[in-house]
Amino acid sequence: MKITNIRVRQLEGTIKYPGTLSYEERLRRPIDIYPRFKAQGAGVLGGPIPLGDDRYKVTGTFVQIETDEGVSGISPGGYGATAFYIDTQLKPLLIGQDPMAIEALWDQMYRTAIHGRKGENMFAISSLDIALWDIKGKLLGQPVYKLLGGPVQDKIPAYASALGYSINLEKAKERVREFARQGYRATKWFVREGPTDGPEGVRKNIELMRALREAAGEDMEIMLDCWSSWDVPYTLKMADLLNEYRPLWFEEPVPADLPQSYAHLRALCPISIAGAEHEYTRWGCKLLMDMEAMDIYQVDPLWAGGISEVNKICTLASAYDVQVIPHGSSVPVNAQVSFAHNPTITPMMEYLVILNETLQFFLKNPVKPVNGFITPPTAPGVGVELDESKIESEQDINWSK
Repeated sequence: MKITNIRVRQLEGTIKYPGTLSYEERLRRPIDIYPRFKAQGAGVLGGPIPLGDDRYKVTGTFVQIETDEGVSGISPGGYGATAFYIDTQLKPLLIGQDPMAIEALWDQMYRTAIHGRKGENMFAISSLDIALWDIKGKLLGQPVYKLLGGPVQDKIPAYASALGYSINLEKAKERVREFARQGYRATKWFVREGPTDGPEGVRKNIELMRALREAAGEDMEIMLDCWSSWDVPYTLKMADLLNEYRPLWFEEPVPADLPQSYAHLRALCPISIAGAEHEYTRWGCKLLMDMEAMDIYQVDPLWAGGISEVNKICTLASAYDVQVIPHGSSVPVNAQVSFAHNPTITPMMEYLVILNETLQFFLKNPVKPVNGFITPPTAPGVGVELDESKIESEQDINWSK
């Protein structure tokens, strides 16, 4: 068996959804220390285009590896600069190779990417790795987590990630109550205020956390995502002020390039520290683990090196007695890794409630929580099979002549 072609498919379709898929609010960003950027609204996040009558125009990109035996592997990804790396740098390396030799191909892609060990070139490697695992699973007739040694768990609790939802206090409280009615036992919210927003910003963060806890009751876990936009003194101050409301973790409280600050916070903060969404490969995570930087590692299989690499990071986590709760860019892909490990390593899965309506729109079998839990997918491969009936138009993104 040989790889014959690699495509980046950009798809368009129309989703009918009762309600809004438009973002009501956005997360705080590192650049929000500048007032003109802080003033930007949720529209900067993009999202589906409203068409009226509860219809939205949706775009999705997928990487497809084709073989001479008619079996294709599919992965999410290929958006933005990632498509350029795939088409111009990695595709020539993989054409003609054995798709079953995943470890060798990953190593060769990594070794050619000396200037792309992190960021969008690693996104490209990640998507190709996932598509290769999809081929292997389809050929062997098994979901990928079984090839990795699973299933280890029969279900994993999902947490409702509230990116895009309004943080108006009454609206947020009603959404938390709705999440609880749907069976979720945990929910994550995204703060808008940080160190440059003064006492008023501190007050708004306290009011938000208080409202979330009032709506959630005592048993539901609440997490706060700071998206690399706080600093050490501010995080410790917020921990002191919010501790009575029992946030489960602060996520990315400081920029990703400050591992010593993460280690300092983990040593002093009474609230667990989560991060590594913007870290890459086993080597990057090992450096953080050696520094005792975080309690929870949120590496993303679509970014950090694919299924191959995140599976290795989970093994590292077991040796360092920390947890891996992958960032939620793709629930089907995350499930393949998570179900190959025990609940002390992968205790939860992120489910971005709004975003998954579009991220999984083109899939035949979207993976969604039922009563707050995700169960192991059963389809062979990764489970990112496209529903061709939903594709209204498409184009291949390439630079090749």
